[in-house]
Amino acid sequence: MNTCAPFRAHILAVDDDSEQLRMLFEKLRHRGYRITVAFDGAQGYARALANLPDLILLDVYMPKMDGFALARLLKANPVTAHIPILFLSSGADLTDRLEGLRNGGVDYIVKPYLAEEVVERVNIHLELARQRTLAEGVDEADLRAGVRHEAGEGQLVRPPAAYSFAPSRPIAKTAGHIQRTRVFPPAPMNAGRDSHTNGESALVVAARRIIFQRLSMPPRASDLARELGVSERRLTRAFEQCLGMTVPGFIRLKRMRRAEYLLSHSALSIISIAEELGFSSAANFSTAFKEYSGQAPSAFRRNSGGIEPAGSGLRGRAIPPR
Repeated sequence: MNTCAPFRAHILAVDDDSEQLRMLFEKLRHRGYRITVAFDGAQGYARALANLPDLILLDVYMPKMDGFALARLLKANPVTAHIPILFLSSGADLTDRLEGLRNGGVDYIVKPYLAEEVVERVNIHLELARQRTLAEGVDEADLRAGVRHEAGEGQLVRPPAAYSFAPSRPIAKTAGHIQRTRVFPPAPMNAGRDSHTNGESALVVAARRIIFQRLSMPPRASDLARELGVSERRLTRAFEQCLGMTVPGFIRLKRMRRAEYLLSHSALSIISIAEELGFSSAANFSTAFKEYSGQAPSAFRRNSGGIEPAGSGLRGRAIPPR
């Protein structure tokens, strides 16, 4: 006989003005949801890791860390990547809405809104998340595996796959198939080195995604840190701890590896590849590539069996700004 108490879906609301959400909270509680509130992005991230909610309602414009930066971190961390994020924001511009969806939001709801509509969207996205876990092959035993705190600061246990449940389907909360992680931002002073590294890796993953998306015009370390809602010093420290290199060093490495791929697998001219990677001229690209590989781009292409483009005598011509 199952003696576990019924599980009620848990919603984390991250908003610096939670008073605006009072009516919504009342309706969500009436439906059986549990509510936790955070008042800025940094606090929201810590509470998301501490509680692993089933769904997050997220404002955009908040102090310390905005909603977009928080969403990037949540989606970069394997512990929280599965949690559906619904943006609730006064930012009605198309740019804001697209930014929210591109950074992992499953929905973007503009304030002011009708509480009844938000409740129904919450129901829908929780059910979709539940169906997604079933489609990924999670059996009933895994579906019933819950989340609990483990003794010791900054330590959590979680099931191996994403899960979310609508309150209409009570689920028992048990332990099993656990994996440890560290709460991020900063770990307690007595946290181990491994947990510290695991926590910082989420920040590095989020930064890498942005870099890969903009390899032709990579952001400066200061701009990258600002987008992620952390200091440049912290971002640099995370890269050095996790990858053993600085942010500019990582960008240079990825640009050169992309150059190797394009030289080996495409018929793009040297100037086109230089443009693709954001160099001001083919000559500058050639110099950087030779410093990296010890070969000129044309020599690397020949030695790797790449396709030599026709009429590629454009090495020194400047690339027009885009």
